[in-house]
Formats: sequence, structure tokens, C-alpha cells
Amino acid sequence: MASPSTSSLSFKAPSIQSTRTSQVLRKPLSFQPISFGRFQSSKNLRLQISCAAKPETVQKVSDIVREQLALSADTALTAESKFSALGADSLDTVEIVMALEEKFNISVEEADAQNITTIQEAADLIEDLAQKKPAA
Repeated sequence: MASPSTSSLSFKAPSIQSTRTSQVLRKPLSFQPISFGRFQSSKNLRLQISCAAKPETVQKVSDIVREQLALSADTALTAESKFSALGADSLDTVEIVMALEEKFNISVEEADAQNITTIQEAADLIEDLAQKKPAA
């Protein structure tokens, strides 16, 4: 005969440290281990939430993408538009990144450049790099 067993579930509130830097608000969140009776999760998860790039940055990136890919004016571009869906190959993506570097006077590391797949990702990276750039 099976005997009933009890389980307990406990949550620990994450500590939220909020720091405001320029125009971007970042909130690192840490999740504490969760106890399930005699079982305990040992994974610590980190999540970082960032606000999106300014609309004018997204628009400038869209203009550069439209020019580099020779897209017609009636081609719809959104922040979520993927370069590959617009017909860009790897060489086109390199040319887009080079045009962005020139336009925004920034330097994009190769590892970062390989992670850019959408207009929004490019705009977010530009604002992040511009924020880190030392004042002239």
C-alpha cells in the first residue's frame, strides 16, 4: 500500500539591484536555489533586462541596411527585420557593420559583429558601444 508523502516548496525573493546609466536601465536579477522537499536545485540563474535602443538609432540603422542591401523604398523594415530575410549574405552583413562603424564612429569587435542578425540587435549594440566610448 502506498503511503502519502508531503513536499514543500520555498521561494527566496531575488535581490534586485537597479543602476541607471545614461539612457539605459539595467536590472540584474539573481534567482536563489529552490527547495523541493529533500530535492534542491543547485542552479543559479542570471537574467539581465535592458531597454531597447532609441527609435532614432533604429531608424538610422534601418536607413543604412536599406542602402547597403539596395532595398526599395516600399520594402518594409522593422526593428525585428532579420538581415538574412532581407537577402543579406555574410559579406553584406560585414559591409553593414562597416557602414555602421563609420556612421556612428564606433569600432565593433568581430565576435559582436557575428552576433548581429536584426536591426534591433545592431541598434542596441551601437548604443552600448557609444555609451562605453570614452569622451573625446
